[in-house]
Amino acid sequence: MAVKVLVVDDSSFFRRRVSEILEQDKDIEVIGFAVNGREAVDKTNQLRPDVITMDVEMPVLDGISAVKEIMAANPTPILMFSSLTRDGATATLDALDAGALDFLPKKFEDIARNNEDAIKLLQNKVKEIGRKRLSRFSRPTPTPSVSAGTTSRPAITQPDRSFNRSTAPASNIAANTRASGKKYQIVAIGTSTGGPVALQTILTKLPANFPHPILLIQHMPAAFTPAFAARLNGLCKIKVKEAQQGDRLMPGVAYLAPGGQQMLVEGRGGNRTLRVFEDDSARITYKPSVDVTFASTAKSFQGDVLAVVLTGMGADGRDGARMLKQAGATIWAQDEKTSVVYGMPQAVANAGLSSASIALEEVANRLVREIGCG
Repeated sequence: MAVKVLVVDDSSFFRRRVSEILEQDKDIEVIGFAVNGREAVDKTNQLRPDVITMDVEMPVLDGISAVKEIMAANPTPILMFSSLTRDGATATLDALDAGALDFLPKKFEDIARNNEDAIKLLQNKVKEIGRKRLSRFSRPTPTPSVSAGTTSRPAITQPDRSFNRSTAPASNIAANTRASGKKYQIVAIGTSTGGPVALQTILTKLPANFPHPILLIQHMPAAFTPAFAARLNGLCKIKVKEAQQGDRLMPGVAYLAPGGQQMLVEGRGGNRTLRVFEDDSARITYKPSVDVTFASTAKSFQGDVLAVVLTGMGADGRDGARMLKQAGATIWAQDEKTSVVYGMPQAVANAGLSSASIALEEVANRLVREIGCG
């Protein structure tokens, strides 16, 4: 069955372009258009699409407000389009905060190597998030509105706030699992589609005395990572920063890999630092890449690593997790039920690399228990 899509944008050119690209794929059907947020809400009620593509900036009712209304009445997977600017990044994060599932730059060629890759990227994202069916959605509970750009907004970890957050209780196995007793020196977390919400869900629950550095690898454009790191830092008890060349790894600090670059761990003992650099290699699709960071972490820390692979398309992280596993590290994967896209965690699990499959809501608790803090 084809994924049914509602395309929302005030530009007739962009509506037509997105529609033409999507309908090149036989598994996607564009069933309607809307020219502003108000019409998007109405068309969602009428047509009940599987996926909505939504512009952030529109007349009558903006994209963020439209997302809030749609998620309150008819929760639907929403893919946002936004500009690669600081304001665009903040607005996109606000849209994810409101319940949107994923995003692409409005010029999505900017994060693809060529036009063909850009087309496939859009088609695949729509199909992946379209697999989330309305039967699994829960009616969200109202939350206070917060103006864009503030750091005092409520964390998006509240249950029922958006469709992609499971409200089922964690399994008894996850809840009752005891710490292994293994000692660690660092935590590394890799993710893609659905990652901003997943990372916020986990990091906001960690205590200020978390004893190890944390590496965060999120597939995200360069214009977005500074805003995302700043937002997380304003919400978390631990410190969160965008990684910079030469950063010394410190306990209780989470380092977010900059968009469009690679992040490596260098050195041994107390002199470990981060190397952040532009990567022109055509072999590596993702920049930042979970595989690249995991591999360097394995070389520097050997088995003293707890790595977590969260929701995301593709298999980035599998090869790096294999290197970590061979060095004696522990690998966890997010479970299928709470993953927005069960691609990256499934790749790790199917390869026999992960020792646990954990619901998103339990990851932070398991981390605190395993590390021995809190």
